[in-house]
Formats: sequence, C-alpha cells, structure tokens
Amino acid sequence: MSADLPRFVVAAPASGHGKTTVATGLMLALRRAGLRVSGHKVGPDYIDPGYHALATGRPGRNLDPHLVGEDRIVPLLRHGASAEAGGPAAGVGASSGAPAGAGPADVAVIEGVMGLYDGHIGGDGFASTAHVAALTGSPVILVVDISHASRSIAAVVLGMATYEPGIRIAGVVLNKAGSERHSDEVRRALAPLGIPVLGVLHRDDNVTAPSRHLGLVPAAERPEAARSLDHLAERVATSLDLDIVMRIARSAPPLVGGPWDAAEALAGVGGGGADVRMGVGGAGVDDNDDDTARPRIAVAGGRAFTFRYAETVELLEAAGCSVAAFDPLTDEALPEGTAGIYLGGGFPEVHASELSANGPMLSSLGAAIAAGTPTVAECAGLLYLCRTVDGSPMVGAVPADAAMAPRLTLAYRRSTAPADSVLAAAGTAVTGHEFHRTAVSPAAGGADDSGTAPAWVSSAGAEGFVTGSVHASYLHTHWAGHPALAARFVARVRAFADTRRPARL
Repeated sequence: MSADLPRFVVAAPASGHGKTTVATGLMLALRRAGLRVSGHKVGPDYIDPGYHALATGRPGRNLDPHLVGEDRIVPLLRHGASAEAGGPAAGVGASSGAPAGAGPADVAVIEGVMGLYDGHIGGDGFASTAHVAALTGSPVILVVDISHASRSIAAVVLGMATYEPGIRIAGVVLNKAGSERHSDEVRRALAPLGIPVLGVLHRDDNVTAPSRHLGLVPAAERPEAARSLDHLAERVATSLDLDIVMRIARSAPPLVGGPWDAAEALAGVGGGGADVRMGVGGAGVDDNDDDTARPRIAVAGGRAFTFRYAETVELLEAAGCSVAAFDPLTDEALPEGTAGIYLGGGFPEVHASELSANGPMLSSLGAAIAAGTPTVAECAGLLYLCRTVDGSPMVGAVPADAAMAPRLTLAYRRSTAPADSVLAAAGTAVTGHEFHRTAVSPAAGGADDSGTAPAWVSSAGAEGFVTGSVHASYLHTHWAGHPALAARFVARVRAFADTRRPARL
C-alpha cells in the first residue's frame, strides 16, 4: 500500500537549540492555519509528546527504532497520522477555531532528539534523528541557536547538510537572534549554501518552559502551559513562512505500507482476535459487549504519572479490556471492578508527600495487590510500590526503599527476564530504556529470602522485582515493539477476573 503523508523532521546540531520550541510552535501554528497535525517524537522521551498533544489535539507518538524496531517506524508514523488515532479537540487549539484532532492528519511533524546524528552510543547513529528521517524519507528543518555566533553558523549548517548522504536539510530556522542586524549577517553567510532560511525567532523569555532533574516539566503539571504555547504559536506563525514549510512537507516521497494496528500486532504473537478475547473457561468478549463485561485495567494518571506510550492503552483495549484511568494523588480507591493495574512513569519523587498523604489509595492498592491483582509498574510505578520514597511511606508491595540519586540514569537497555512473571516468561528478551534520577535499595529482587526475583537482567546487572502478581522495574518498554508483553499481561488479567466472576449455573 502506498499513501502520501506530508511530513518533515525538526532537528538541530545539538540539544538546547530549540527543537521543542519550534516543533511544538509549528504544530499549533499549522493547526490554526486549518490543518490537522500529528505530532511525533524521535526517541523514548515522554515529556515532549505531552506538549505535542496539547498543540495538536491528538496523542503525541514516539518513533524509536531501538524500542520498536526499524520495520515498525513507518507503520507507527502512519498510525499516529491516521483517522483512527486522532483524538478530540484539546488544549489551546479548540479555543481558536483550529480543527479537532480527529481525522487523518494533513501533515506530520516529527521532532528529533539531541543532535541530528546522535543516536545509540556505539551504534553509529542507530536510533538517531537522521536514522528516523531516512527510514521515513522525511525532509529536515534544522533549528540553529545563533545566539553565540554569526557567520560560523553557515559552517555548522554546511557540515550538517553534507555529513551523511541521504539526509536532506530543506530549510533552516534561526533561533535566539539578538537583533535583525545579527540575523541578517547569518542569512548572508548561509545564502551560498542554497538552503532557505524559513524564519528567525528572537530571544523571548515568554516561550521558555521550566525544567527540573529529568528535563522539561510535563505539560500536565503546568496550568499555564496552554497560555505559553498560545504565545509561541503566534510568534512562529508571524516569524516563519508556513507556506514554504508545507511545501517542504509535501516534497516528502510517498510512504509504502499500511499503518500499525493493535489487533493485528496481538494476533501476530498469538494474542489477538478470538484467542485474546476468550477468558478462562471460554467466556468470550466481543466488540459489542459493554465495558462491564470486559476485564478492567486501572491505569495511573494525573500529575504524578504522566509517562505512558499511547499504544499501551490501545493494545490493552484491542485485547478486549476496559481501561480506566485513576489519579493516585486525588482518588481514594481503584476503579470499581479492577482486575489489573498498570503504573507507568512520572514523578512520584516530586509528589511524594501528597502520594503518601493519600492513605485510602495506598490501602486500596495494597489490598488489591495482596489479593493477587496482576500489576505492572515501570519506573515511577516501581517507586510508588516501594516501602518509602525519600522517607515518605508508599504502598509497600515491593520490599525496597527509594531515594533521589546524585546522578541521572539515561540509557538504552537490552534486557532478559530471568523469571516468569505477569509480564514476561523467563528468557523473554526485550529492548527498553531507563530514565531516572532515583535509586532503590536493594536494586533487585532475589538478593535475600524475601521470595522475590529480579524483573530484568541486562549488561548493567539485575534490576527490579518480581513478587507474587507484581512486575516492577525501572525499565520502560514500548509494547508496540513487544506486543507479547501486552498479550501475556492481558491473559493474566483475564484469568484473575475469571476467578472473581460468579460461577454460572
């Protein structure tokens, strides 16, 4: 199958040049120009896609060859831009006459990661922005911070444009210009290269986003984020030539192949179609059954749990489950009928005192886990299940204590499950990433007679905990790349739900 999807990548020579500022501003500016826009992020980052969702009105999506494999990059891009993946109007777009997020995207904006050619350490650029640009055949718009140079910027752009064959830098955005005289000097130096300057953004303290130990503060934690993005979109629309931007987007060649589909992914691992919709004893669930007939999986959300790939919920729903969000900060109990629990990433260390003060939720979670409810916890979820986080009492389902660490852990992993769990069979190999500035003690299960085992083992050692019906780990995995994880978890949820269902006469 072949289909056209106008698209471009927003890249930079290095981190800190303004990729997120320009990419997110372009998403909303194009949306306000009457286009449906899908936002995508190269790499595993969760925070930038939150801003993309605010700008586009549809879920932000990740494109990471390490997490999902090279062969799924185009299908996931197509999926994110498809009508089925669009969401309702959200955030700043709805208030300004911009089109709703639902429906097929008119243009896909792909924000890069780090510098254009920076990828997996030792991987010769694998999983870099350039790698994803090549896989998707996308032209590149290069954002360059010119605040500390003028004519030398041309040398940087020339090097970026010629370093790797097959990468097409189709335009340049000059960011953080000090004055018109300054930007004009840079324009004159760039002119012989034949790469158009799409616009100039001058220094503006009103478009900066606050940061902390893991990067930008998530949009969900910033009530003023919509207002800041509104201002940014206005600046981008008046400073950049959106017509040329769209001309660049439409120059991308047709994509070959169809979109990723959650049901097909599950069927490919023996966990889709009729098989995944059948409970223990043959109690089937079809697409027309209401939510009460489907096993319910409670998924943590709210300000403390903002890290989750959109495809995770899509896989759970495609497997016939009902997904119910809950906020560990404000809700006092798990959703009624919970048969499975998913605790994703976020910042429990920032909200430790509030999480600890919500005693009813801690008790509800503890009781559910003690009763055998299948539970998967990643990073923030691991911390929340520990006995304490920086001394604040938590759920206590994992025999460990968590605290802030002096150094950031940021790494891709290739990990193997050493023991059977609700998430993976022993010997299962996955790719994932770690992104945290905390540490747990002990670092992994199995070190004593507590009846636990490590969740994963990688070249960095053993980490995480398998205990009873819990799989808790620092490792983030993208289930679109490993749908067998979703299928196994759903099977355990179904089995648990069936044990609680009244016997039929």
